[in-house]
Amino acid sequence: MVNEYPTGQQSNLKHGFAATDAAAPDNADWTIDQGWESYTAEEHGVWKTLFERQSKLLPGRACKEFVAGMQQLPMRADEIPDFHQLSEVLMQHTGWQVVAVPGLVPDDVFFDHLANRRFPAGQFIRKPHELDYLEEPDVFHDVFGHVPMLMNPAIADFIQAYGMGGMRAKELGVLDKLARVYWYTVEFGLVQEEGQLRIYGAGIASSRTETVFSLDDASPNRIRFDLERVMRTHYRIDDFQESYFVLRDLNELLELAQIDFAPLYQRIATQSELQPGDVLAQDRLFTRGTGSYHRAFE
Repeated sequence: MVNEYPTGQQSNLKHGFAATDAAAPDNADWTIDQGWESYTAEEHGVWKTLFERQSKLLPGRACKEFVAGMQQLPMRADEIPDFHQLSEVLMQHTGWQVVAVPGLVPDDVFFDHLANRRFPAGQFIRKPHELDYLEEPDVFHDVFGHVPMLMNPAIADFIQAYGMGGMRAKELGVLDKLARVYWYTVEFGLVQEEGQLRIYGAGIASSRTETVFSLDDASPNRIRFDLERVMRTHYRIDDFQESYFVLRDLNELLELAQIDFAPLYQRIATQSELQPGDVLAQDRLFTRGTGSYHRAFE
């Protein structure tokens, strides 16, 4: 699998894409030039390998909105996409743009970009020996995994709303609760489509092994999405997810974007935290997982 995420569970919380100790770039918003002309043939070759193998896996697994986004964007196998060209198309459809950053960025910077419909994407690409393991999200995860879904109005509005709510959650000391919503939707979400489960989360769509595991393996739970349930549930940062949450359709995210989260934070504060593999009596299950994958490593 590709491990692309820093911790979101510890007391010294670092958000799903947030906070590196490296020196900040000259720009206050941490943006840099993508430097597209500087990519080497080897780097374009890594993109090609990743692109081609995911493109073979995703038909019949990715939701139709992901497929449509891929078809409409200037994104192809033989070269790393140019962020300016991606942004031109995105702006026409949903008003988003892709901006290059050197890697993980601080919370306030991350949320400000999202709130203003700017998606911060790492401009570096993993090395050939890192195809299936990477600690920080690179251009393949950020662009191949996320950008096609930014062509969808529901996802576009939801991620902007998430950015707007992020700093408020941080001020209230409940960022871990909100981060779980992002994790179990934008990163590792599944959706119903014509009676089948399909992938829309970028962390799945950009990972060869999790693409198969999330839909085909008997080990994980697949649970109907419930906002408060998700906000109480820890997630895995080091391996496949033990539970995936399933939307009835992507428009459900539009409903989430209009919710006042403040009362939810107060209510959840009195409830117990849930572990990634927990199943509750009130859960609506698509699949009750065997848990065999993670038990093998205990």
